Amino acid sequence: MDRATLPSRGMRPLLLSILLGLVLASCGERFDTDQQRLCRQAIPAVNAPGSTIAIERIGEGPRPAMLRIVYVAGSEGGPARRRTIDCLFAGEGQGMQRGALIGIANDGQPMSDASFYLLRRFYLEDRAEPPPDPGALSTGSVPQLPHGLAYGLQQGLSALPSAAIYALLACAYALIYGLTGRIILSFGEFAALGALSAVIGAALLVSFSASTPATGLVCAFAVAILVCALHGFAMGRFVLRPLARAPGQQVLIATIGLAIALSEYLRLSQGPELRWLPPVLNEPWAVARAGDFIVAVTPLALAVAAAGFAATTGLLLLIGRSAYGRAWRAVADDARTAALFGIDARAVHDKALILACAASGMAGVIVTAVYGGMGFAGGFALGLKALVGAILGGIGSPAGAALGGLCIALFEVLWSSLMPLDQRDIAVYALLALVLILRPGGFFGDGTLAPRHV
Repeated sequence: MDRATLPSRGMRPLLLSILLGLVLASCGERFDTDQQRLCRQAIPAVNAPGSTIAIERIGEGPRPAMLRIVYVAGSEGGPARRRTIDCLFAGEGQGMQRGALIGIANDGQPMSDASFYLLRRFYLEDRAEPPPDPGALSTGSVPQLPHGLAYGLQQGLSALPSAAIYALLACAYALIYGLTGRIILSFGEFAALGALSAVIGAALLVSFSASTPATGLVCAFAVAILVCALHGFAMGRFVLRPLARAPGQQVLIATIGLAIALSEYLRLSQGPELRWLPPVLNEPWAVARAGDFIVAVTPLALAVAAAGFAATTGLLLLIGRSAYGRAWRAVADDARTAALFGIDARAVHDKALILACAASGMAGVIVTAVYGGMGFAGGFALGLKALVGAILGGIGSPAGAALGGLCIALFEVLWSSLMPLDQRDIAVYALLALVLILRPGGFFGDGTLAPRHV
C-alpha cells in the first residue's frame, strides 16, 4: 500500500468532523428538548416547597455545553425574585452520551458533588414518580379526547416520519422492479449516503453564513438528492447496464456487492462513529390531551414527513400522468413493443434509477432530521424493511409499493404500542412470509405470480 495515501484516507473523517463542528457551532438551538426538560425539572428541588415557578428564558450558559434557564420563583408571603440555574452536559450532539447531566449551578454557585449525586440519583432519575416540569406544555386550548383515542392519535403522529421513509424507499424498489423484474438491494445504502450528504449540505450552508432551520433543511434535501442521483446514474452505467442481459441472480449478487461497497465507502468517509446533528424545530406542540396524557408533535417531524409524502405523491403523479410515465408504463408492459414506437428503454431505465436513488436520498435526510443521525451500516435494515413494504403492497406498482410502505409503518407502530418491542422485526418478516404464501402479488397487486397488466 502506498504510504502517501494513508494521511488522505485518515483525513476524511477529520474533515467531516470539522464540517459537523461548524454545523454545531452555528446552530442556535444547541440543546434538545430532553436536556431542557431535565434542567427544568431540577428547578423545584432548589427552591422552597410550594414555590411558583415561571420560566422566562432558556439559552446558552457562560460555558460550552452549559444550558442556562432564567426563571422567577415566588413563595407564599414572600416576594418573587429572578433566579438562574445552569446545567452542564457531557456533550452537545456528537456522541451517544451527549445528553448526560454532569453538573448544576444555582444562581452561579456550583452544587457540591454529593448534593448533585443525590439530586440526580433520587430525584431526577426517579422513574416511579417523575419530578414535575415547570415548563410543561400549555394545554389550555387543546381539545379533550378519550384516553384510547388520544393514545392512538399520538401513535399515528409518531409514525408519520417512518411512513414517509418507507413510502419513498418502497417506491424506489417499485420503479426498478416494474421495468426489469429485478430487485436492487442497495437502496438502503443510498439512504445512508443521503444522510451523510445532508450533514455535508448543512455544513456548506453554514460556510456561507446563511444558516436557518428552514434553509438548512432545504439545502440538506437538495444536496442529498443531487449526490444520490449522481451515484445512482453511475450505478446504472457501470454496474447494471453491463448486466442488462444477465440472469436475475447475477444482478442480485452484483447489487449486494454494491451495497457492501457503499457501506464501506461511507465508513471511510465519515468514520465508524455514529454522528449526531444538533436538534432544530423540535419544541413539541400540544395537539390534544386525555387527563394528564398530552398528545404532542414537533414541527420538524411534520415538515419532513410532509416533504416525504409530497415527494412520493410527485413520483406517483409523474408515473401516472406525464410523458415519461407513459414511457415507463410502456416499457414495463412490453419493452420490445415500446421500442418499435420509438421509446428508448435504456433512457427510461436510467431516469428511473436516478429517481429511485434520489428518493432514497430523501429518505436518508428524513432519518437524519428526525432521529439525529444514521450510521454507515444503518441502511441495510432500513432498506430491507422498505423492501418488505414494497412486496406487501405489490412491488411491480409504485402506488401499491407506497401503500405497502405505509402499511409497514402502521404495523410497526401498532406492534410497538401493544406488543414486545424486541419482537417487532420478527413480526414484520413473519408478515412478509404470510403474504407471500397467501397473496404472492401483494395486497394491491395481482393474486398470482403471473405477468401483471399495466
